[in-house]
Amino acid sequence: MKNKIFAIAAVFLFTGAAQAQQLNIPATFQEAEQQTKVMLAEIDKAKNGSKELVSPRTIEKDQLRLVKSGDWTSGFFPGELWYLYEYSKNTEWKKRAESFTANIEKEQWNGGTHDMGFKVYCSVGNGYRLTKDQHYKEVLMQAAKTLSTRFNKTAGVIRSWDHNKQKWEYPVIIDNMLNLELLFEASKLTGDKTYYNIAVSHANKTMQNHFRPDYSSYHVVDYDSTTGKVIKRTTHQGYSDASAWARGQAWGLYGYTMCYRETKDPKYLQQAEHIAAFIFNHPNLPKDLVPFWDFNAPRIPDEPRDVSAATVIASGLLELSTYSKKGSYYRGLAQKILTNITNKYRAPIGKDFGFILLHSTGSKPSNSEVDVPLSYADYYYLEALLRLEKLKDGKKLF
Repeated sequence: MKNKIFAIAAVFLFTGAAQAQQLNIPATFQEAEQQTKVMLAEIDKAKNGSKELVSPRTIEKDQLRLVKSGDWTSGFFPGELWYLYEYSKNTEWKKRAESFTANIEKEQWNGGTHDMGFKVYCSVGNGYRLTKDQHYKEVLMQAAKTLSTRFNKTAGVIRSWDHNKQKWEYPVIIDNMLNLELLFEASKLTGDKTYYNIAVSHANKTMQNHFRPDYSSYHVVDYDSTTGKVIKRTTHQGYSDASAWARGQAWGLYGYTMCYRETKDPKYLQQAEHIAAFIFNHPNLPKDLVPFWDFNAPRIPDEPRDVSAATVIASGLLELSTYSKKGSYYRGLAQKILTNITNKYRAPIGKDFGFILLHSTGSKPSNSEVDVPLSYADYYYLEALLRLEKLKDGKKLF
């Protein structure tokens, strides 16, 4: 089995290196800037005077859909603007990023959601990383304090949704792994180990209860909040309770790689590598490495793709490549994903309301956001491109 894996790695390394030469990152960022200028103009039109609608999420009924700051996707567009500033050093992007980030800051007090990392860390967190603005630091610390109120010591995990209480008693979704980065950052900013300990507890319990023997993950694990025992394992956005929802696998890969960065605990590195092996050895993974929305969807290959899952995987792989002994293999895979996305899944310049990428899937079972642009696909695409450029230049990611 080991020989097979390294044989596959050699093939991907060769093709990945060859295809990476076709990936012109400066030109890709220049075109992303062009699209984002289109998006900014479309946002102004779509707002129609509204002060509540702050960020783009998708295209719905041939219209740009904007969301309020409380939506879990609200922080991604401000984060994209920070990434454009980081790459270009153009202060106009910084001004835009500051403006859109300011719209998200009140979410630091919103204890009714687990999505504090997606909303606040992707926006304010990137702002703080690039500017060291003390105001941003204060927002991050308060956001982590608010998020920590959703932690149940008995179950050892952070509660995800408050909705659908008739379906779940204390639900935890695999997506929640991405919100732990805010807690790790807050622990460093405040010197308070409590945030670190909550993040580690959540990561450990998720590893224990979310994953199957083949290292695929369930989407939702429901806990008894009194005893901490698992009640059931289900899905909300995947094909079935037993299936491998593509973006869920991506969240796991990215999340455990990040947890290894923050803790240096080898079990997190091993977990990330196991998840990667599941993804890339799966017979239903297309040759271009852009997965269908669920690895077990019944009509493959006639199922929608999920480009957002591919961008999260690519970004996670690039970080994983800096820690793993199979680093060249992972970097080759990420390069291939990014090259294929750039060549085949981008929106034409000036079209699609300024979104960068097409063909993502939000929730196929709900027939919601199927085969559309999604803001988080664009966010992780730019993040992955930045990471690849840094690695090519011999720079550290963190």
